[in-house]
Amino acid sequence: MLRASIVVIGDELLGGFVRDANSHFIAQRLQVHGVPLDRVHVVPDEFDAIDEALQAELARERPRLVLTTGGIGSTPDDITFEAVAASLGLGVEEDPVLAERLEGALAWTEAQGIEVDDHFRHMFLRMARVPVGATHVPAAGWAPAVQVDVDGGIDADGGATVVVLPGVPSQTRQIVRDGIEPTLVGRNPAWTVTELPHGYPESVLNPAFAVLVAEHPEVKLGSYPGDPMLVRLQGEPEAVAAAAAVVQQHLDALDASPAGERLREAWTARLARAEQDGAT
Repeated sequence: MLRASIVVIGDELLGGFVRDANSHFIAQRLQVHGVPLDRVHVVPDEFDAIDEALQAELARERPRLVLTTGGIGSTPDDITFEAVAASLGLGVEEDPVLAERLEGALAWTEAQGIEVDDHFRHMFLRMARVPVGATHVPAAGWAPAVQVDVDGGIDADGGATVVVLPGVPSQTRQIVRDGIEPTLVGRNPAWTVTELPHGYPESVLNPAFAVLVAEHPEVKLGSYPGDPMLVRLQGEPEAVAAAAAVVQQHLDALDASPAGERLREAWTARLARAEQDGAT
């Protein structure tokens, strides 16, 4: 069973200037492919912080896919390629394919009348200096994105693969859809997700949840407030169907009882009042 972790990198996220959209999107796509996401770290643009998060995730159960987002660019705080390389005990080297793409961008900049001196070129080409041995993420397009196999990569027993992604959400989404999903994550059995809406406080479902946890521990259970309330079950199809039957039987019994009917009506009225109070 392939598992995954995400390391989101950027001072701007921790400062509250930018909202992290990448981990939410990646989590959704991993869910579609049945890949459990174990952790999401948000760390500053610092070598030690990136190393700490990366090593923590590489120490977890394998095979493991570790995705980093952010910190790929030409400014001094863009250190992700160097930090990932250092954490893995690797040097960095200029990738000729990425360098060629970037030289094209530099030529365009010069054509606009901007002077591109040696320092300008050196800083810009930092985006082409990747960990030694890194390979391109297929269909990555212009944005630099590479993967580094650790102990043979995710196809090896006990291996892991680190994928370094840009922080711009549109670029990340393209790379995940076109490069990562077709090649790296389509190896687990797809999960089934079943949602059971209901009109009761979640506490009255605890007896059913206790049975579910005892009899179907492999099914992931979530209970969420709202109107309607929602029970979400995730796992392999047969196990989810059996767990859903446990919950549905409990809900049917509540629906059939006078006490359950009164509770449902009272709870619905309470939610309506809370929504009205919130609107005013």
